[in-house]
Amino acid sequence: MAYRSIKRVIGETSLERKCRILFVFCLSALLFAAFYLVESIAEKLVEGTAVRKGRDLVDASLLRYHWEEVWETKPEAAELAREMSRDLQTQQYKWTILALDRSSSIEPARTVELPANEEEEAILQELKIRFQRQMAEGGLRGDDDQALDRDLDDDSPAGIASPPTDAKSAPDIVPVHKMRAVPSERVIQYYQPVYWKNSCLRCHEGFEGVDAFDRADAALLLDKGTYPFRVVRVIIPDRETQQARTWSRALLTAIGIITVFLAMVILYVIIRYVVVRPLQHLRDVSEEISRGNTELRAEIRTNDEFEELANAFNRMLRHLTETQAQLQQVNTDLDAKVDQLAQLNMRLYEMNRLKSDFLANMSHELRTPLNSIIGFSEVLHGIDTLNDKQKRYAQNIRKSGRVLLDMINDILDLAKIEAGKMDLRLTEFRIGTLVSAQCDMVRSLSEEKNIDLAVDIQPDLPVMFQDQGKIQQVVLNLLSNAIKFTPEGGRITVRIQRSSDQRLELSVADTGVGIAQEDRDIIFEKFRQSGQAIGDGNLTREHTGTGLGLSIVKELCKLLGGEITFVSELGRGSTFTVRLPWTLSVRLRNSSHLDAQLDELAQAAPLERARSRTSAVAASS
Repeated sequence: MAYRSIKRVIGETSLERKCRILFVFCLSALLFAAFYLVESIAEKLVEGTAVRKGRDLVDASLLRYHWEEVWETKPEAAELAREMSRDLQTQQYKWTILALDRSSSIEPARTVELPANEEEEAILQELKIRFQRQMAEGGLRGDDDQALDRDLDDDSPAGIASPPTDAKSAPDIVPVHKMRAVPSERVIQYYQPVYWKNSCLRCHEGFEGVDAFDRADAALLLDKGTYPFRVVRVIIPDRETQQARTWSRALLTAIGIITVFLAMVILYVIIRYVVVRPLQHLRDVSEEISRGNTELRAEIRTNDEFEELANAFNRMLRHLTETQAQLQQVNTDLDAKVDQLAQLNMRLYEMNRLKSDFLANMSHELRTPLNSIIGFSEVLHGIDTLNDKQKRYAQNIRKSGRVLLDMINDILDLAKIEAGKMDLRLTEFRIGTLVSAQCDMVRSLSEEKNIDLAVDIQPDLPVMFQDQGKIQQVVLNLLSNAIKFTPEGGRITVRIQRSSDQRLELSVADTGVGIAQEDRDIIFEKFRQSGQAIGDGNLTREHTGTGLGLSIVKELCKLLGGEITFVSELGRGSTFTVRLPWTLSVRLRNSSHLDAQLDELAQAAPLERARSRTSAVAASS
C-alpha cells in the first residue's frame, strides 16, 4: 500500500511536482545531515568548554581554600580574606572537597565531606581508579614533580603553582575528571582529584599518610590506601548553557525551514519558467496540431536544449506535413486507379458472364447434334451389312462424339460451379465401395498401358454423408489424369484413410512425368496442362483433354467443404491428396430457369460419363 502511494505521488504526477518533491527531500536530507553534524560539533565544544571551566574553577577553588587557610593564622585579617573571596567571585558556582572516608584527615582546619549518594560515591571510585592508572603510567603527561615545584613562588599557598612566564615551558597538565549533568537542578557537577606535590608537605607535613609521600610511589600508596585521595567537586549552573543550546537549536531549525522555503520558491521559479513553460508550449502546439492546425509551429528562444527540441519538433512536423500531402496525392491517384479497376472488373464480369452464357448455349446447341451423331453411329455399327472398315469408321465416329460430349459436359459443370448454381445431393454411402468401383471402371485402361493400379483402403472407415456423384467425378478425374500422364509399366496407388484432423484423406499417387516447378502455380487453372504436355502454343498439347479436369476437381472440393493439394517431382511422378469432411451440412439453394436449363444440359448419368471417358482415353492411346 505504501509503495503504491509513493509511486502514485512520485511517479504518476507532473514533472514540476516531481522535481519539487525530490528537491525538497534531497535538500532536507542534506540540511538534516549538516545540522546534525553542526549539533554534534557544538555539543562537543560545549562539553569541552564546560570541562575547561571546571578545571579553572577547581584551580580557583583550591587557591581560595588555601588563601583562606593561610589567613586563618591572622584573626584580624581572616574575616577580610573571606569577605574579599566572596566579593571577588564573579561566577556563580559552589565547590566542595570530597573524600571516600574520614579515616585520615589531612586538612588543618576543615573536615572533608563524604559523597552525597551512591552515584557520587561511584564517581569517586571511578576517578580513584583512573587516577591510580594515571599515576602508574607516569603522572601528569610524564612531567616531573620537581620541575613543577621549581615554578612555585615562596609566597604562593601550598600546592598552588604560579603560572610560568613562558607559555611554551608550562607543563601540559591533563588531570582526570568526571562531569555529569543534573537536569532536575539545572546544574553541572565537575569532579577532579587533587594532585599532591612535594611542596604540599610544607603545610601538610605530619598528617597521616603524607610523611611517606616523598618516599614512595603515589600509585603504590593509593594501592595501600595511605595516599591522601581527595576530589574537588564544582557545581556550575547550567541554565544559561541550556538556554543557549535551545536557542541555537531553534535558530538552526529556523534557518533550515527558511532555507527550504527559499529553495522551494527559487526552484519553483526555475522549473516553472525554465523547464515547464517550454514543455507546456510544446504540449499546446501538439494539441493544436492534433486538432488539424498543421500550420502552427513551436517557437522557443532559449538557446538551450529546449530550443533544439522545438527545432526538431518543427522539422518533424514539416516532414509529416509533406508526407501527408504526398499521401493525399497518392490516395487521390489510388482512388482513380480503384475506379478504373472497378470499371475493368465490371467489364470483366460482364465478359465472363457472356462467355459462360456463350459456352452454355453453344454446349446446348452442340449436345443435340452430338447425341444424334452418337446415336446414328451406334446404329451404323450394329448393321450387319457393313464391312470391318466401315464398322471401324462408325466406331471412331461414336468414340469421337463421346469425347466431344465429355468436353461439353466439363464446360457445363465448370460454368455451373462458377455461377454458383451447382446443387448438392447428399446421401449416405461407403467411400471404400465408391473408390473401388471407380478403380474397377478404369482398370481396363490401366491394363492396356501395363500400369499397376493398387487400392489401399483403411478398414473401419465411417459412413460418409456427402454428394456421391461429385465425389465419383473427383475420383474419376484424378484417375483419368494419372493414367493419361503415367507411361507404360508405371504404377498408380489410390489410398483412403482417416487424417489426423478426423477428415477423409483420398490420395492418388502415380509414377508419371511429374509437374515442373514453373507449372505448379497454374496447374489448377482452366484449360491448362503441365508444361511437359504443352507445346510451343497454348493450344498444342501432347496429351488429349480440355485441361479442365483439375480445375473442376478443385472447385468440387471447395463445394464439398474440402481442399486438394499435391506434391510432385519432375520425372518421378505426382501425388494429389483430397481432404473432405465425413459429413456435409445440407445446403438449400434457390432454383431458377438457368439452373433448370443447366441441369437439363448436364443430366448425363455417371456411368455413361465414365464409359465415355474410358473410350476417350482408349482412343488417345
